Amino acid sequence: MEYRSQRIAHWYFRIALVLFVLQVMMGLWLAYNYTFTVPQEIVDVFPFATARAIHTNLLVLWMLLGFMGGTYYIVPEETGSEVYSPNLAWLQLIALVATGVIAIIGFLFGWTKGRPLLEIPPPLNYVVVIGALIFLFNIGMTMFKAKRWTVIQGVLLGGLVFLALLYLFGIPFYKNEVIDWYYWWWVIHLWVEGAWELVTGAIMAFVLLKLTGVERRVVEKWLYVEIGLFLFTGIAGTGHHYYWIGAPKYWLWIGGVFSALEPLPILLMVIDTMHHVKHRQTQIINPHTWTLAVGCAIFHFIGAGIWGFAHTLPQINYYTHGSQVTVSHGHLAFFGAYALLNLTVFYFAIPKLKGIEVYQPTRAKLGFWTMCSAMMLMGLTFGIAGVLQSYLERVLGMGYMTAQGHMRLWMGITLVLGVFFLAGVVVTVFDLLFMKPAVRRAE
Repeated sequence: MEYRSQRIAHWYFRIALVLFVLQVMMGLWLAYNYTFTVPQEIVDVFPFATARAIHTNLLVLWMLLGFMGGTYYIVPEETGSEVYSPNLAWLQLIALVATGVIAIIGFLFGWTKGRPLLEIPPPLNYVVVIGALIFLFNIGMTMFKAKRWTVIQGVLLGGLVFLALLYLFGIPFYKNEVIDWYYWWWVIHLWVEGAWELVTGAIMAFVLLKLTGVERRVVEKWLYVEIGLFLFTGIAGTGHHYYWIGAPKYWLWIGGVFSALEPLPILLMVIDTMHHVKHRQTQIINPHTWTLAVGCAIFHFIGAGIWGFAHTLPQINYYTHGSQVTVSHGHLAFFGAYALLNLTVFYFAIPKLKGIEVYQPTRAKLGFWTMCSAMMLMGLTFGIAGVLQSYLERVLGMGYMTAQGHMRLWMGITLVLGVFFLAGVVVTVFDLLFMKPAVRRAE
């Protein structure tokens, strides 16, 4: 570690990892609800909607903390200077974590806005906005004060600014429900398939640059492609969510086709880097971090690209919209694009923050392959349950709860796979929190 202010990132990483475990545990409870009949006494105290809100909001919070921690680690190295104000970084972390805790407690008592993924009520929204403004000010001042600009910095800052601005559209309520959901999709879709994609591209470019020693121009050219696709496909791709709001039909085709192109630059960036590493015969220190980066690109392409494309085609999405097929796509895409990205950053940065040159990869490999195998199979079981659900409900006209009974087997298999996934997460988190240097290098 070269800059003292990078230590701030370590606390962001630690808290994000704890929230990751909690999110997966809540996901298991949701799968249990699909598989077994929960006693009404428990449902009255802890309904399914509350558990789902906690599960999805923990997802957003731990991923954002990972992005922010990664940014606080990357920016000092890219700018060649310390973070503008470490105290502001601590204040931001405390505010966001406190907001998350209060929100979850509020969900338990029915204090919620009701919008999926944006359930936290307006008073807490304002705290989130303040935290985001502190973050942008801190990062922006670090960059402007250093006066040392790179493409990675520009794309990262642009993605973060866009992320913060989009959040504002999800705060107010609109009297017209169609307009309300229209702006809701602005936040959800353009976060996940717009702003977050820019942040992912910038962070991945930095990790590949430092990990492999590839020339900067190799990764930066793909960032320019990422920007172009974001401006074109990311925004236009929002159209595949316009099914039920009366938008012209051409939006369905535009959205369905172009939204699948967003993962391409990151995948091509990794492939191009692999080519240069092989050509130059570069030896990668801590090769497991490289495995994570490759896994992130592949999972990202499968979950967000291939599966997203297949799911959002108009003729298919007409039947599968809102079914377990959506859940399948969401799990594969979020895990591949953002969960594995955060884990890649954690395995790259935490050894350096701990002063470990080469870490012991045994537990890391076990956790990685367990998580990836379980998630890929979960994507399949969610998908099978979703296809069955779509046919029973939307072709045969079967009632929702009747169809649920026919899906129970596949949700039960998903529950078992979720236990294996949790085991992989626990192994990974334990390894990151209590990382040890490789035995040979230590000797």
